[in-house]
Amino acid sequence: MLFNLREQLKKHLEKSLREKLPATADLPPVELDIPADKVHGEFSCNIALKSAKLLQKPPIAIAEEFRAIVEGTLPADNELKDKIARVEVKKPGFINFFLTPKALYEIVSEIFKGGNNYGRSRFGQDKKVQVEFVSANPTGPLSVAHARQAAVGDALANILNFIGFEASREYYINDGGNQINLLGESIKCRTMELLGGTAELPENGYQGEYVKDMAREFIAQNKIKNLADINKQDPVSFKNYGVDHLLAVIRKDLEDFNVHFDCWTRETKVATKDSINAILDFLREKGHLYEKDSALWFKSTDFGDDKDRVVRKSDGSYTYLLPDIVYHKNKYDRGFEKLINLWGPDHHGYIPRIKAAAQALGKNPDSLNVLIVQLATIYREGKPVSMSTRRGEFISLREVIDEVGVDAARFFFLMRHINAHLDFDLELAKKETPENPVYYIQYAHARIHSINKKAQEAGLKQRENSFCLLNAPEELDLIKKLGSFPDMLFVCYHELDPYALMQYLHELAMAFHKFYDQHRVIGEDTNLSSERLALANATRIVLANGLRLLGLSTPERM
Repeated sequence: MLFNLREQLKKHLEKSLREKLPATADLPPVELDIPADKVHGEFSCNIALKSAKLLQKPPIAIAEEFRAIVEGTLPADNELKDKIARVEVKKPGFINFFLTPKALYEIVSEIFKGGNNYGRSRFGQDKKVQVEFVSANPTGPLSVAHARQAAVGDALANILNFIGFEASREYYINDGGNQINLLGESIKCRTMELLGGTAELPENGYQGEYVKDMAREFIAQNKIKNLADINKQDPVSFKNYGVDHLLAVIRKDLEDFNVHFDCWTRETKVATKDSINAILDFLREKGHLYEKDSALWFKSTDFGDDKDRVVRKSDGSYTYLLPDIVYHKNKYDRGFEKLINLWGPDHHGYIPRIKAAAQALGKNPDSLNVLIVQLATIYREGKPVSMSTRRGEFISLREVIDEVGVDAARFFFLMRHINAHLDFDLELAKKETPENPVYYIQYAHARIHSINKKAQEAGLKQRENSFCLLNAPEELDLIKKLGSFPDMLFVCYHELDPYALMQYLHELAMAFHKFYDQHRVIGEDTNLSSERLALANATRIVLANGLRLLGLSTPERM
């Protein structure tokens, strides 16, 4: 794979330059990038540009000197001498490396050797990571904003596990606080209305039709006959019923969306009176709390926040920050070395205080990553659909699944970087044409299964090693794209965003369709056909691995 070749070449460069240059030359680290334009080769190095000030020479002259060193040492490197076709220098001082077809052929063999595990690595060294995402208040069905977080968080956890981390998916149930009280009051109000009474919906109460549906079920479940029976109900029974009912709906929607959480954690079970008192004692002992204006303040400015934060109000009630500190301590106590929180854009200003809390707990702030997933706008027939849970005017995850299917929904929610707003076109997601990117990718996978069926009928078997006939530009370009699959997974890790993998799969499908449109896989030349069949199946393996990581199906027919 290209990743291994790049590491081999990087080590060769470092060793060669160290041996040939004066000991006083303290060169910057060698870095090899994959050029965006294939005319610049498979790898490009900018060390000459970075060394110009140190060596007091023009970058182009340094690049020529370094190229001569590398070309002189490559013949003695048994691992690389047959894999580097040529080394060239380009202004203003780049050193570009071109691979031989033999080096590229090894990529195809590696794919067959790895199979479903091609691209898998031990990079993460079993480091325990928690990915907490969605975590929507159980006050209504999941919206498309939650759906986007679900698609991103699940795919990111898949990728982390594939490259050697031990990633756990967690949903934090905010079943405490005023919003839950408002839900209970809203259900009670609708219950009274259904029984002929009058009741004013609380300010900021929930108005959706789903609240009326829950009120009907509450009446039936509790065998309520009249208004008098309502007053006999425990006041908290309305909100408890609402939370349990909506959690069941949320769980079902996520399961159907192919998102399976490892842990569901309730705020009411974590942020107990005892745990809150314990964290207050801990912070007070460390000198991170102080009293002011009858309130209790957290000295978050000691850890980079722009101002200190209240954790206990003057009336004795707690702010949201305090149970969140308790929850993050709970995460660390469970042995997670890295925490990844996916939040909506309305929480952006909350990041410095929760990072400050992590430091107050004695943790490295880099152990906590808070990712802001921007909102998504659903378009139907060219018009945006409104999004308001309280007003009841929104399109839910369930509606999107029912309208476009799980695969299209998940893919479309990944079609932009998480820090970019996303427009979701329902009509495009339903199209079965190349214009629809998920159809385009899955069609490439299905097409290869069709090729295999024809090959089987023709008695053609693929070759899995000793390739020598795949020399057309479209064939070599496709192999190079296949070889960069492991690199894309590392890009996803470093960006903590699965977008790069989505984009890669689309580019891979494009490379395959271009190869297929210009070259017959099953032809008269049996040897060439067996190699092209192998190339097609190597593409099928990588497409399938990538689709599974994104949580999508791998259809054999379309």
